[in-house]
Amino acid sequence: MSSHTITVDAEVFAHLQREAQPLIDTPNSVLRRLLALDTTAARPGALAPLLDAGRLQPGQRLTWRRRNLGKQYHAYVTAEGYLRLDDGRVCDSPSGACDVVAHCKVNGWAAWRADDGASLGALRDRL
Repeated sequence: MSSHTITVDAEVFAHLQREAQPLIDTPNSVLRRLLALDTTAARPGALAPLLDAGRLQPGQRLTWRRRNLGKQYHAYVTAEGYLRLDDGRVCDSPSGACDVVAHCKVNGWAAWRADDGASLGALRDRL
């Protein structure tokens, strides 16, 4: 998709800022939402089938432990089936959440685990 530069006045920019979700939105994403161009808002997240089946609950914490690096990340399941990271960013897939927090490509279905130790992939396989 090509991009173009536009100029907006202070009043329009202030409105965009009021509509923005902090640390998530860009001016472009706010405009897409306000103009009903954002189709991802209506699309459920990748975890929606697990929520529908009762395998996950909204607000449930997921953990990714990287033992070799001594790091641990957390994400929380949203009611729409997305993952909300500790810093507030929202990801639509487990692998996307791994990429955001660790800047590397990882199978998020294997990495993220519920408190009982079950991976998202194992929960998905039980559907």
